[in-house]
Amino acid sequence: MCMKSFKRSRRSFCLAVLLLLTTLWSAAQKDKNVNINPHPESADVVSVLDFGARPDGQADATGAFQKALTSFGTKGGTVYVPRGTYLFKGSLNIPQAVTLKGAFESVPSHNGIRNKGLPKPGDDGTTFLITGNRGTEDAAPFITLNTNSTLRGVVLYWPLQDPENIPEPYPWGIAMRGKNPAVLDVEMLNPYNAIDASKNERALIRNISGQALRRGIYVDGIYDIGRIENVHWNPWWSMKPRLFNWQKENGEAFIFERTDWHYVFNTFCFGYKTGYKFGASSGSTGACNGNFLGIGADDCQTAVLVEQSAPYGLLITNGEFVAMEGADPTMVVVTGANKGNVRFVNCAFWGPCNRNAMIDGTGTIGFSDCTFVQWDRNKEGLPSIQVNSGTLLVRGCDFGTNAPQVAIGESVSRAIVSENTVKGKVNIINKIQNAFVNGNIGTEQ
Repeated sequence: MCMKSFKRSRRSFCLAVLLLLTTLWSAAQKDKNVNINPHPESADVVSVLDFGARPDGQADATGAFQKALTSFGTKGGTVYVPRGTYLFKGSLNIPQAVTLKGAFESVPSHNGIRNKGLPKPGDDGTTFLITGNRGTEDAAPFITLNTNSTLRGVVLYWPLQDPENIPEPYPWGIAMRGKNPAVLDVEMLNPYNAIDASKNERALIRNISGQALRRGIYVDGIYDIGRIENVHWNPWWSMKPRLFNWQKENGEAFIFERTDWHYVFNTFCFGYKTGYKFGASSGSTGACNGNFLGIGADDCQTAVLVEQSAPYGLLITNGEFVAMEGADPTMVVVTGANKGNVRFVNCAFWGPCNRNAMIDGTGTIGFSDCTFVQWDRNKEGLPSIQVNSGTLLVRGCDFGTNAPQVAIGESVSRAIVSENTVKGKVNIINKIQNAFVNGNIGTEQ
């Protein structure tokens, strides 16, 4: 090789090495910048720290947050809340198309009381301490969402609640208004009233956990489909007897009134007077109809209470229901006011209750491919399903207690009880002529 060719090759090699080093350095700097400043300020993202908020849990951050939220005018954007603890003595209104976002990318779940119930600043990602409107249930909600606005990635905590005593009233933690409001990846550790999801369209509630003390989610006045997914109310904050017993005597985890075809998936509650309550509000026309898949209620007085349902029906599939509290624990109670349809498909009922279902009203109530494990806890000869009026359908179910399975009262208009399996002898009490009772098989003749 000539000297001239050798120099050209060495120059090309050096340029290639220099280019490689430059690329590696740029990538390292890029990664470094991402780690240092994961939410750089831009036209679409601002930080609450730049508006005077202090993440120390001591200074009232209400004013600084509201300035940050309204800084976008009408164009929308994201207000980022870095890791830390922020104190609020007032309320926030999230404008249209604005997102209030904390450091969490997935909702946390606490376990019990740590540090006497008060998180240390910065220990729990982005944490909001809420003290405003203490003792006033009908005051302004802590956060109000509007059209296309979102709350995401934060913990909401009411530090003045005493885990040892009956809880003090507070207004709703979150109110959802307008069209397409969303609450995503949020822990509401101990709200008195958690989420008011009424008077909106197409609201999305996803990945929520905590211990709602009086009310969990309230739905009413909905005329376009709403969605509730992965919401679990568990007593992670306090199971101290005075507080928890009050919750089990007064608490309502999920309340549905006037709504058109709500979609509810993977929801759960533990330790409430009523797990799921369906009714009709005085301020709206009509009742609830919807699709409820994979829902559960444990340690309740009544797991499902139907005061009213729409003619289109409540479709409840793959549910798990346990009632064991109070003087008359019953998994499903349908009141005399109900005129609509309710269908339970592939659901399971267990726990030391009196009855699995007590049914009144003029609507149609159906159980298909369900499992009834326990009832008649005091050995009084109570049936699993007591129907006093309306229409009853029970088909393809399994009854696991050697006690009466179904009792059809004389005011029932029609009933079908067929092709069920039972433990012991088939014991179906029928007081009407307009009934089809056939093909039921027990372990004893």
